Amino acid sequence: MEALTRPKLSGTRLAACYLALLAGGGIIFWLVTQNGQHLQAGAPPLGFGHGSHHDNSLIARLLLALAVIMASSQALGKLMARFQQPPVMGEVLGGILLGPSLLGWVWPQASALLFAPDVTGALGTLARIGVILYMFFVGLELDWGLLRHQGKSTLLISHASIVLPFSLGALLSLWLYPLYAGPDVPFHVFTLFLGVSMSVTAFPVLARILTDQNMQRSRLGALALTCAAVDDVTAWCLLACVLAVATSSPWLAVQTLLLSALFVVTVLVLIRPVLQKLTGWQDRRQDLGIALICSILAAASTEAIGIHALFGAFLLGAVIPHDSKLAKSLMDNLNTLVSVLLLPAFFAFTGLRTSIGLVQGPLAWASVAAVIAAACLGKFGGTWLAARACGIPNREAASLGVLMNTRGLMELIVLNLGLELKILSPTLFTIFVLMALATTFSTTPILIRLRGNESEQPAIQAA
Repeated sequence: MEALTRPKLSGTRLAACYLALLAGGGIIFWLVTQNGQHLQAGAPPLGFGHGSHHDNSLIARLLLALAVIMASSQALGKLMARFQQPPVMGEVLGGILLGPSLLGWVWPQASALLFAPDVTGALGTLARIGVILYMFFVGLELDWGLLRHQGKSTLLISHASIVLPFSLGALLSLWLYPLYAGPDVPFHVFTLFLGVSMSVTAFPVLARILTDQNMQRSRLGALALTCAAVDDVTAWCLLACVLAVATSSPWLAVQTLLLSALFVVTVLVLIRPVLQKLTGWQDRRQDLGIALICSILAAASTEAIGIHALFGAFLLGAVIPHDSKLAKSLMDNLNTLVSVLLLPAFFAFTGLRTSIGLVQGPLAWASVAAVIAAACLGKFGGTWLAARACGIPNREAASLGVLMNTRGLMELIVLNLGLELKILSPTLFTIFVLMALATTFSTTPILIRLRGNESEQPAIQAA
């Protein structure tokens, strides 16, 4: 059978055909433009050229800002690791240094170029998406089996580490409210928010500290993770109530809380079984898509209810078994995007809102000292007292208190909510950011000092 082939064109003929193709296209375009010049456009004016140029400029500047943010986060994250600090704290510090606290003070022209208002707005959108996905991951990391196996002492220790700092925060509001509260902020809302802000423990940062110190499987590590998990769930429930009260009239607040309860029941009764079935499917890509759609819808639902999108994402992640293939796939496929790109954008967005220059004078710095002292005394004291009451040895109880004093990223999320709702003034926001940094940076050095050369203890057995 004869092959259906033709002889190949020589190089000269191929070049000639190529030139003829280009010439033909050029002639057709010239003829069309010459014959279409008399035509009139039928649509209303659209401002041709202006919007396109503006969008391109914004995208270019946003990408430049993201590149700078990611570079500073990575560099400071590695630097912090050398000082036995969680890399995420270097990323937090990098975001703050890019704001008015350093870059805007030392090189204001560069700050104005990188973080113009339109870039900051786009950065804020990315930051909010990143935090929503991050809270979804926090929910994924919760081990409900560990909570069930730890006994009643865990609940006592965890809630003691909430009640005492909450009470000290409420007492502190008597002094801070006349100094820093806005005229439209009711005292009870201000007090509730300060109490919750003092009560937060950063579960993910605490887990990283335990891993870095090779303590995650020790008796102390297991107890700390369990207490932090209970602490986080309780604190976020309290914050949801505070937001409902802060953003509504009394009747609307009751309505918001009822809708929130209905949402929780819906997720637990209807959505949770569906997500658990997904863990047995073979199509991992389809599983990821369905899980993400559910998390986004959950976030949108709680935002519409009035308790912020973060709570929906957190609850949705919490009902997915943390050790399932679905949870592992979600973490493997999305964790890099969130941790390398979106969370640094949140840190920078927080840094742009943090200006240490606002804290001026003896009274302001006395406020910083008082907030840090109340936060440390409340968390450490409440945890230590409850742990000792449960029969835990003194040094272990003290180490647990230091670990529970870790606030980190979770505190920054809470503070940004307070600033957006105008519960916190920019100055008080900066004071609490300094508290979050101080309590988290101090955790590892104090923990190493307390533990000394003691050997790891076996993991806690079920109580």
